[in-house]
Amino acid sequence: MDEINEIFVQFFAVFGTLLFFIACIYLFYLVTKALKKYTVSQQIRKEKAEKSKTLGEVLKNHRIECKMTQEFVAESIGVSRQAVSKWESGKSDPSTTNLLALADLFGISAEDLLKEVK
Repeated sequence: MDEINEIFVQFFAVFGTLLFFIACIYLFYLVTKALKKYTVSQQIRKEKAEKSKTLGEVLKNHRIECKMTQEFVAESIGVSRQAVSKWESGKSDPSTTNLLALADLFGISAEDLLKEVK
């Protein structure tokens, strides 16, 4: 009876070790696969980042398209030129009221203005 117990103990020890190595190999495979996918998608991530626009970039583009200065925009909606500069640089965001005023000044709806932000 002791011999059978010893055989079972040895079998499960070998079997457990084998399972451990198989799990390690599978984990290595998964990590390698994930790293490969990450490196292949680097170009896509770069293109996506280039296409994405912040609210400040959208506001600046519309201001320039309308041939307006920051000073003119500021006077038109009743804020300081520094406030417009902060919005365009992304240091702050305009309030809802100011965003609606900006959209009206640029001749587009606020919804269309926000849709450009990605």
